[in-house]
Amino acid sequence: MDHRRPPLAPPCRTLPEFVRHWALTTPDRRAFTFVDHPAPDSRGVHRTLTWRRLDVRVRALAARLAEEAEPGARVALLCPQGPEYVTGFLAALAAGMIAVPLYPPGLPGHADRLAGVLADAAPAVVVTTSRSLEEVRDFCEHVPVRVVAADQVPDARADDRYPLAADSDTTAYLQYTSGSTRAPAGVEITHGNVVANARQALSAYGADTHPVTCVGWLPLYHDMGLVLSVAAPVTRGLMSVIMDPAAFLHQPVRWLRLLAAHPRVVSAAPNFAYDYCVSAVTDAQRAELRLEDVAALINGSEPVRPGTVDRFQAAFGAQGLPPDSHCPSYGLAEATVFVSAARPGEPLRRFALDRDALATGKALPARPDDPRAVLLAGCGAPAGQRLRIVDPVTRAVLSEGEVGEIWVQGPNVGRGYWKRTEDSRRVFGAEPADPAAGPGAWLRTGDLGTVLERQLVVTGRLKDLIVVDGRNHYPQDIEATVQDAHPAVRRDRLAAFSVPGAAGERVVVVAEHARTTELTGIDLPALVGAVRGAVSARHGLRLADVVVVPPGTVPRTSSGKVSRALTRARYTEGAYERAGVAE
Repeated sequence: MDHRRPPLAPPCRTLPEFVRHWALTTPDRRAFTFVDHPAPDSRGVHRTLTWRRLDVRVRALAARLAEEAEPGARVALLCPQGPEYVTGFLAALAAGMIAVPLYPPGLPGHADRLAGVLADAAPAVVVTTSRSLEEVRDFCEHVPVRVVAADQVPDARADDRYPLAADSDTTAYLQYTSGSTRAPAGVEITHGNVVANARQALSAYGADTHPVTCVGWLPLYHDMGLVLSVAAPVTRGLMSVIMDPAAFLHQPVRWLRLLAAHPRVVSAAPNFAYDYCVSAVTDAQRAELRLEDVAALINGSEPVRPGTVDRFQAAFGAQGLPPDSHCPSYGLAEATVFVSAARPGEPLRRFALDRDALATGKALPARPDDPRAVLLAGCGAPAGQRLRIVDPVTRAVLSEGEVGEIWVQGPNVGRGYWKRTEDSRRVFGAEPADPAAGPGAWLRTGDLGTVLERQLVVTGRLKDLIVVDGRNHYPQDIEATVQDAHPAVRRDRLAAFSVPGAAGERVVVVAEHARTTELTGIDLPALVGAVRGAVSARHGLRLADVVVVPPGTVPRTSSGKVSRALTRARYTEGAYERAGVAE
């Protein structure tokens, strides 16, 4: 047997069925390799699971979970990144339960969100590891849940009754959207959704017909990390190499070394990670890399900047990185993750668009060197799904070059939000005004974009999400934290937003001071320090700028809501330097 090329994937309906298949047909092939970095100078300690070993661990843990809860119960994953995360996720599915991918309580700035998600999902069981057992039990002290340490379940518990047969329409897991800490929303992803999306991604990145190695450091509770590091390789029988996100952040060269060490690598990261590698990898570290065998570098989960791609290629092209390996991509949790992607082997498509025209809903070309030009990357075309650009108000389907809301339809689109019937109907049940768009319900993504030369170009966000380092933040949550941080901040008269910076998105808060206080009577350093500290502690986010302005300065809409877009525009024009105080 050719061990370099896995056999064709069978027509399985669920991920645990794929695991069982590969365990029976290619038992000694490597499935997952987990790379730990126990010391700053560590080159990595590798732990590998073959398909046979993975299958044993999944069936053992599935049998253990079945002792604690019935099929359909939620199983929350509060594991560090490692083997137990993968086996816990797959075991929950194998036992007919609904997995809830999360993280241990110690993740900075996420305790409130974790508590909110646990309250919303109401899991019957929490899966963790021996290392995190004590902190998980402490965190869940007042939650009616049973805690299982995956690494304490012996192999002898493996039971051939698992995986249970599951219908493709049955919910497999809840993918919680990554922004709001006060109102978490779990997307119901069915077994059919995740298998379909894994196949779509494999096809888009050329991994459906050629063997590749999936290399990743993205968190497994993140939709892109889960699909590209777990679902896609399980579906195709490929090897997946996984490292901890913290290991990447401490030394980004560790990710690049893994790219260099494996054949035909497909990997993904948000835009900031590529800029981070350029700035943090030393010349000596760069010289040791050989990147000729990188097949696809997916750039997604936050706006893709052509300049970032150019800088990364300039920095690592001498190491053999193929210039056509860059794949700007677009996706969202409501569509499992993947929607569209530029294909490997094709040059990066870039568009210079007139900024003023974009503001009016038209994508008109501009000179790239025009200071009013907006430079955007094309995110390719969808694979195995349909995409339309729709006027978000009239629901009219728009023509090429017109900017509107991105609507998606396909087998990968989730069934709705957990326990949110009205929101599900509004977001997942949209119908275009033009019947020619095609029958059936469509997903409203909340993102703005257009189609140019058959490329999806994402231009903005209806939802006003703030995206920093690959993480989404809802501005209203940040604003609530800010107004609670200091009594001189006027409630509900402030705006949080992001602006582009040299190293990625910068987060800014513009806040009016209370009418009962004069600006000259405020200890501004103390106010700014309190605001920065509160936002850092609650959201794990650094504010680049805090601006305090007089009452009535933050613009509002006709309905009385704060206009974040207009506030952002005034900030970038420098208006607040004259109106108030910037720190």
